[in-house]
Amino acid sequence: MTVRELRNHGGRVLDDVARGSAVTVTRDGAPVAELRPLPSRGLTAAELVARRRHLPPVDPMGLRADIDAALDTSL
Repeated sequence: MTVRELRNHGGRVLDDVARGSAVTVTRDGAPVAELRPLPSRGLTAAELVARRRHLPPVDPMGLRADIDAALDTSL
């Protein structure tokens, strides 16, 4: 993307970057910069615990039975 395109469509470009795209900016056909998303911050312990509280219960024996039914154990 040229500097002019970045200037004229900066909001759209940043929306694309926020969704995960990387953009190389060029001047006179030569790359001069790269826009890329920042690394996402990790979740805190409190956020992980809060998420865990909202998970549905899992029946371990039922899960095992479903896995056994789906997999070919003779391999």
